[in-house]
Amino acid sequence: MDYYGLSLLIASLLTGVSSQHLTPLEDEEFILAGTSVNLSYNYSQKATGGDLFFWYRQNPGKPPEFLISHSGTGAETSQPVPGFSFKVRDENIQMDLQISSAEVTDSAVYYCAVKPTVTGNTRTLYKNLQYSTTSTRGPHTLLNH
Repeated sequence: MDYYGLSLLIASLLTGVSSQHLTPLEDEEFILAGTSVNLSYNYSQKATGGDLFFWYRQNPGKPPEFLISHSGTGAETSQPVPGFSFKVRDENIQMDLQISSAEVTDSAVYYCAVKPTVTGNTRTLYKNLQYSTTSTRGPHTLLNH
């Protein structure tokens, strides 16, 4: 049986004066080839329709590849790459990237970025734009058992 890991890294896009965070439920997932997997993240507050979530996959030595985007209430905002979908759960706090029938080629670092709803003084939006990493990169490994 082939086991492989899907390594996770979270990149949070922070805007405005308040700070929201995404936290992975697991840093790394190990599954059997051909099975489905959910890569789950908790958002630090209840997401709204104005919060936008963007999912990416990065293979070693390559730039990130856009997979899918959606609102915090579960409205799809882009066509997903085949084999990928999302689910918003737990009263708009948990965001799941769903990979159906994952294969060894899906072993990569996965990113979720959020653009929160801007409230308050929007004139400082671009002045305060910043990025933060909230998890560390795991290895890209293939384990055969």
